[in-house]
Amino acid sequence: MVKPAKRLSLIKPSPTMAITAMAAEMKAAGRDVIGLGAGEPDFDTPENVKAAGIEAIRAGETKYTRVDGLPALKEAVCRKFKRENGLDYAPEQISVGSGAKHVLYNALMAGVDAGDEVIVPAPYWVSYPDMVRLAEGEPVIVPARAEDGFKLQPEALAAVITPRTRWLVFNSPSNPTGAAYSRDEIAGLARVLLDHPQVGVLADDIYEHLVYDDFAFHSIAAVEPGLFERTITINGVSKAYAMTGWRIGFAGGPAALIKGMAKVQSQSTSNPASISQHAAIAALDGPQDSIPERRAAFQERRDLVVGMLNEAAGIECATPEGAFYVYPSCAGMIGRTTPEGTRLESDEDVARYLLEAEGVAVVHGAAFGLEPHFRISYATSTEALAEACLRIQRAAHALS
Repeated sequence: MVKPAKRLSLIKPSPTMAITAMAAEMKAAGRDVIGLGAGEPDFDTPENVKAAGIEAIRAGETKYTRVDGLPALKEAVCRKFKRENGLDYAPEQISVGSGAKHVLYNALMAGVDAGDEVIVPAPYWVSYPDMVRLAEGEPVIVPARAEDGFKLQPEALAAVITPRTRWLVFNSPSNPTGAAYSRDEIAGLARVLLDHPQVGVLADDIYEHLVYDDFAFHSIAAVEPGLFERTITINGVSKAYAMTGWRIGFAGGPAALIKGMAKVQSQSTSNPASISQHAAIAALDGPQDSIPERRAAFQERRDLVVGMLNEAAGIECATPEGAFYVYPSCAGMIGRTTPEGTRLESDEDVARYLLEAEGVAVVHGAAFGLEPHFRISYATSTEALAEACLRIQRAAHALS
């Protein structure tokens, strides 16, 4: 009998994917379910980007490309980093992969040795710790408390750095909380890192264009140039251009590590889809007017969801600075009893109750490393969000 590898015991399937699949199954069975689990914009890919993909097919651009990206796409990424982030990269400092998740995985595989520690602030995107484990590293989970706006504090960062620390995973705006760090807040963390030259930064900037209320986004490598040579700045086209299915992510970083990431990719996926690469060039170099339009729509949805959740008994929801998630506390629902007589003991129980009682699919906070909370993605229609929040209010008020 063929046995699965032992490394599989180190990781779990993505909880967000599991919730999305469960909601889809319930819908297929005829249940009225509103899925708020997936982090995927509901807008369509811009027309000029779709046209570039179609033209690439017609032009026969359907062959293998360089392992880590077309030269033309790398040059477009360099222009993007310079134009939007004030970061100067050369093409040999750019890696392109099949989504930002793939690029981050490559970075960890190329940059982590067995036993290396990787600091992961919690709440965290569910994949960060498991990818570290697959790279034989040790995730060091550091709580970013609600009272601090779900943001890692400099003193908390300093307290967990050891001689074995290799990387800090830095995600702003954050999945799952939407928390985004100001320039001063980033500078505070950077001052700690400057005292520890062995520590690099994996900066996940994928939500950079989704910030609200005149909040200004900053990349950590631009805020503190002293960290530029030890930062990998990761981004992609999925969120800003609604290109989740096209699967193009990219990163800028030290040339030696970028070369190592290409080596990893050469023995796994090889190049990202050629057609998608051409579409990504059009996204990065083409009109950007869809971004502020969609940002405004997301901000309206955020305000709707925050307002309605704060009217639900036992729920408190802070207003996030960015991304398209809210991460409300459900502490006031814990210990209460459902109409069926079930006592809610955890945020996972709360999420299950919302799904079973009202057909609203959310992701429980324990999956992100900080409870009792749950995550809602408001990357869906205003009508669906309003109805979902009404159902959550009804479910919360039904508790005794």
